[in-house]
Amino acid sequence: QVRLVESGGGLVQAGGSLRLSCAATGLNFVRYTMAWYRQVPGKQRELVARATTFGTTNYVDSVKGRFTITKDNAKSTLYLEMKLLSPEDTAVYYCNAALPWMAVSDTYWGQGAQVTVSS
Repeated sequence: QVRLVESGGGLVQAGGSLRLSCAATGLNFVRYTMAWYRQVPGKQRELVARATTFGTTNYVDSVKGRFTITKDNAKSTLYLEMKLLSPEDTAVYYCNAALPWMAVSDTYWGQGAQVTVSS
């Protein structure tokens, strides 16, 4: 029943911007901590940004000042605004929804959105 659908990925030149969206259905969105992860082939999935139900946000150091995560409870949608993109940001970006008691393997994931940054 729970479904997370990412959109907004694509190909962009270094220094450019993209905005990812994650539309959530089948869950009480306001109760969930939402996050963006990213992964490249052969590497472990990395937490990029997280937004809790309390309004707290966290970012991996490499994206601080460039990325902004927004949890819009009214629209049940999660956003990731990405600015000053570099090739190091190239990855598949995944939307994640979790309750505090959930194991990572039991959390909900979107199918991913490819972001490719060219130099």
